Amino acid sequence: MCSFSPSGASVRETGASLATHQRSLGDPSLTYPLSPPLTRGCPRTSTDDLAYPLEVGYDHERLDPRLFEQEPGPDIARWAPLLPPLHAPTLGEGGTPLLDLGDGLHLKDESRNPTWSHKDRLNRVTVSAALAEGAPGVVVASSGNHGASAAAYADRAGLRAVVLTSAGSPPAVQDFARAYGATVLSVPVEERWPLLREIVDRLGYHPVSNQTVTHTGHPYGPEGYKTIAYELFLQLGRVPAAVFSPTGYAELLYGVWKGFTELRLLGLTRDVPRMFACEPAAGGPHARALAAGAPAAIVELGPTQAYGIAGPVGGHRGVRAVRDSGGEAVLVTDDEMRAAQRRLARLGVWQELSGAAGLAGYRKLARAFDGPVVCVATSSGFKDAGVGTRSYPAKAGLTARDVVALLEQDA
Repeated sequence: MCSFSPSGASVRETGASLATHQRSLGDPSLTYPLSPPLTRGCPRTSTDDLAYPLEVGYDHERLDPRLFEQEPGPDIARWAPLLPPLHAPTLGEGGTPLLDLGDGLHLKDESRNPTWSHKDRLNRVTVSAALAEGAPGVVVASSGNHGASAAAYADRAGLRAVVLTSAGSPPAVQDFARAYGATVLSVPVEERWPLLREIVDRLGYHPVSNQTVTHTGHPYGPEGYKTIAYELFLQLGRVPAAVFSPTGYAELLYGVWKGFTELRLLGLTRDVPRMFACEPAAGGPHARALAAGAPAAIVELGPTQAYGIAGPVGGHRGVRAVRDSGGEAVLVTDDEMRAAQRRLARLGVWQELSGAAGLAGYRKLARAFDGPVVCVATSSGFKDAGVGTRSYPAKAGLTARDVVALLEQDA
């Protein structure tokens, strides 16, 4: 039975995990033991051309419904019964603010997490799995947020971390991961996944990112993102009508969707939101798969500055979330993301270009919804490529009149 304070407001630990098994998204009738995590997809439904992910199943009948009487706050262990076992120490992930932008539009600002991105929710769960499996460390292929977050949680848990990145990733982000003691290696994109698999097979490191031809990632990862749905439900006092999410591999999108479907399963709501995958127009593998009626797709990737969500490889999770929710995939250009980024900055929120994709998708769709809409903003603007590389020489002899002219110029 879960343990609660009388008010529920100061809950930190809410009981043991009710996770019981892994279930294939290729064939939901196929289940596997909870451990070890099947990080290379469902072994019975995946092929050389298509990998089906797994998700975690729970004994929902044993859940104390008072779990959702608490207030949202930091440390996702407050949702422990609906998460895989949490062995890694918290860094205070979760409990991020929901900002009211007016006219029924809200922004879930995930840049307020410990390493300034949504990835902290995922890595609290996946690093916990690495500890449970007795791995000496974790390995991740990432050009940004995921690598820094995995390094932070591994370091806090006493594990080594290897981050495989590209030479084009921002130097500041590479320094961010190195600050946590990670071994950061810049390797050609086509060599990253083969090297990751070799590190897993030969060194026993636990993979916290993808290893398969179409994306499966870690089966526990999206479970951490479910907590966003739980928080939104409590922060809004209801389920939103729609959620617009920046989408790369769609683990975030699927995790939020799964969280809302659990709320419906538990009888806490009859409604679920429509999920909108906001992808760079330079790629868009989930848009391609949905248009073709395919379970997943691989596309050719064009140039884009939204490196955090840019990728040619999609997965089945995003297709499921969009299709089953009645949502859509929205392709947004760099210019549309920059316009959304500027708009958020004028509201006091500085987001990475990729992090503004949700708002860019909402503005592009320009559709009315019967209820509140949430755009998820994923990461701080400090993570963008090129940040901190410009110089601003001092200007001597300025007067108040010069300042007025500059203010008028910037108005």
